[in-house]
Amino acid sequence: MSTVRYTSIRRQIFELFEPDLGGTIGYYTDWFIMTLIAANVAAVILGTVDALATSFSAFFYYFELFSVVVFTIEYVARVWSSIDNPQFNGPISGRFEFASRPLLLVDLLAILPFYLTLGGVQADLRFLRALRLVRLFRLLKLARYSTAMQSFALVIHEKREKLILAFSANGLLLVIASSVMYYLENPHQPEAFSSIPQAFWWGVATLTTVGYGDVHPITPMGQFVGSIVAMLGIGLFALPASILASGFIEQAEDENSLAYCPHCGEKSTSDAAIARCVRRQRLAEHGSVSSVVDTLEALQSPKR
Repeated sequence: MSTVRYTSIRRQIFELFEPDLGGTIGYYTDWFIMTLIAANVAAVILGTVDALATSFSAFFYYFELFSVVVFTIEYVARVWSSIDNPQFNGPISGRFEFASRPLLLVDLLAILPFYLTLGGVQADLRFLRALRLVRLFRLLKLARYSTAMQSFALVIHEKREKLILAFSANGLLLVIASSVMYYLENPHQPEAFSSIPQAFWWGVATLTTVGYGDVHPITPMGQFVGSIVAMLGIGLFALPASILASGFIEQAEDENSLAYCPHCGEKSTSDAAIARCVRRQRLAEHGSVSSVVDTLEALQSPKR
């Protein structure tokens, strides 16, 4: 096989498994993989029902085998063709860097349990059950095909400092409230508040305003402190939700402010990106440098 043919096949494979790049075949490939992921999650859930697991054990096994083969081919194809992405240069280092990305680690975790059990890994039943539950990581593979899930991850990344601050404040309040309640209630309820870690359960239930009622203060001072903690929990535990909500609003505003390239119709965040697209388009159509210069000057000139 010639080098040109090899490179062409690798490029086609790269575009096939990248959302919005594979054309019609890639579109149906994406939907097939998403459907297979959803079916795998359903199989893992139904497999925990003893009656179904016994009656359809052969079906579950062959379905798992088919899924592992498909996901393995997808994983190997993605790693092999990853060097067609300019971000990952180098046949070895580029592929290794690509394989270490979070979504690729999820892909590996999705198929790893099958190969471990197939390889005769000696382990007790609890470990094998835990490995089977790892197959639920296949659900996270949907993040590659879902714009909404990608937006959610982007908002978390952009607001990570504020989220860390909010969760730190919640954790600090949890420790203080549980410690105070332990010293107030332990003499009267040594079983319910046997230690500060044991009091954490009461603190979590109170701060989240769930209030199961299985553990509660009985002394007047404990009830007073508990009411204060419950009111503080309403405000503090709402902070992460408000931070995420503001992040989604900001992202929606950013998306609405994107400009459209007049040639390819794609959204862009800068005139420079549009200019690059125009340059490629003009050179492809006319091969004229002057037309490119005229277009770039028109984009860079101040608007009247």
